[in-house]
Amino acid sequence: MRRRRLLWHLFPSYLLIIVVAVAAVSWYAGLSLRRFYYTQTTSTLEARASLLEERLGPLMGPNRRPELERLVADLSLRSGTRVTVILPSGQVAADSHEDPGAMENHADRPEIRTAMSGEVGRSRRFSHTLEKELVYVAAPVVRDGEVLGVVRTALPRTALDEELGAVLGRISLAAVVLILFAAAVSLVASRRLAGPIQAMRSAALSFARGDLKHHVPLPHSEELASLAESLNSMATDLDTRIRTITHQRAEQEAVLAGMVEGVIAVDSDERVIALNRAASEMFGVDPETARGRPIQEVIRNTDVHDFAALTLASDGVVEREFSLSAEQERFVQAHGAALRGDQGHRVGAVIVLNDVTRMRRLENVRRDFVANVSHELRTPITSIKGFVETLLDDADRDEESTRRFLSIISRHADRLDAIIEDLLFLSRIEHEGSERGGDFVETPVRGVIASAVESLSPGARERRTTVTVDCGEDIVARVNAQLLEHAVANVLDNAIKYSPEGEHVRVECERREGEVVIRVSDNGPGIPPADVPRIFERFYRVDKARSRELGGTGLGLAIAKHIAQAHDGRITVESVLGKGSSFSIRLPDVPAQQDDVV
Repeated sequence: MRRRRLLWHLFPSYLLIIVVAVAAVSWYAGLSLRRFYYTQTTSTLEARASLLEERLGPLMGPNRRPELERLVADLSLRSGTRVTVILPSGQVAADSHEDPGAMENHADRPEIRTAMSGEVGRSRRFSHTLEKELVYVAAPVVRDGEVLGVVRTALPRTALDEELGAVLGRISLAAVVLILFAAAVSLVASRRLAGPIQAMRSAALSFARGDLKHHVPLPHSEELASLAESLNSMATDLDTRIRTITHQRAEQEAVLAGMVEGVIAVDSDERVIALNRAASEMFGVDPETARGRPIQEVIRNTDVHDFAALTLASDGVVEREFSLSAEQERFVQAHGAALRGDQGHRVGAVIVLNDVTRMRRLENVRRDFVANVSHELRTPITSIKGFVETLLDDADRDEESTRRFLSIISRHADRLDAIIEDLLFLSRIEHEGSERGGDFVETPVRGVIASAVESLSPGARERRTTVTVDCGEDIVARVNAQLLEHAVANVLDNAIKYSPEGEHVRVECERREGEVVIRVSDNGPGIPPADVPRIFERFYRVDKARSRELGGTGLGLAIAKHIAQAHDGRITVESVLGKGSSFSIRLPDVPAQQDDVV
């Protein structure tokens, strides 16, 4: 059903009432006026008939007809009334408008019959003589108790209707003017009543849109003013409450967004109520689109689904640890608890997911480190112990064998010493490398690289490996030259050792995107992709047998990594299996110095 404005409910109703009331009053007034007018007309005709009776009575004799006709004509002309004299036989003795001889007998006329009985007769009917509607009043002419005849006066009804119509027209005009005036007044009144209600409606719509600062003006009506005050009070109260709720929600969202743990809240039907930023990043979902959807649609992990169902079914705190399938395995420690409403009823569950991948990896690294360092130390110690026992058991062994055994013992002792030295050096870098002091100065990088290449030139010549350096003299970095040389030497030493004999090793240096990049590239066997993330760990070896054969301690790349970090830099690797590797030491660039303008 089509809805209309309040104005068009009120105004037509008012207008209809006014029109009906004015029409009813006008109709009743017209009817009363018509009755009054005819009554007055009849009374006037009766009075005239009574006056004529006295003058016409003496002329009712048969010999005085001419006088009677002249008097009737004269009286009719003066009074503007048709006058007719009828004899008791019904014959017309005289008439002011027609020839009596041509007129019919009037004994059967109702007003005449009444007058013949001695009373005044009245009638409104059509006159066949004049062919028009007339109003008749007939009075008996009585002498000595005998009715000598009847005097009848008449007026045309059309004249009466014309006069009455003129009066009724003025009444109708007044009624129309009154209706128009009343309609205008009712329209103004309807607007005055509907206007404040429309203002309240607009204010309510503003409140619904969140504009609670808008206030409704107070109307003059006490009832509408009370309603407007109630709306204003409600808006103020809602504004205070919404501000409080918004503030609390902002605090809650800030806390949830600042948490590194993933938080998921579900209702009793396992539909997502809330999801913080950490959880959305953990599972790669949008928090806005996730709300209201089943957790099975949002998160594609059966362990999470099972844990949510277990939490909803449990009364206490639930804990579990599981892994998430992704490009890299992630371990998650989950804690779940019931979510309760204001009345203490269970309305869902909240799940907190703590990413313990780094902790598990550190545990694995620590375990591998302990195993590797134990293995690295046990090998030379076992060899030393074995050869010492051999020498002790056979004191008479020839001098050449004894010298050979002692040489082996010395080599393994040197290996132990190298491992311990590297461990101590690495520990010192970890604890002291971040304290950058006077040892870090702006130094040309080419000189540092040249020193590292020079220190490894004997090994390069032995393997017939060519080392080329491409570095501009203008490339300067704020470094500890001794530490940086050690890092470059470690990386370059690996490139020389793992490249086939007679190959070419390149050392390049360039500025790129605010960094000084020292790149060492070789054409060696490359590194398997699975081993790339771990090659900078202590004692981690891709090819353990060959590494020990080449005499490495397993700490060179770890030392290079920590030296780069001590310079606020980093080390990266790009490797293609079977084609070679490229290690890049990235250091912060030194801003160019501008000459002072005088």
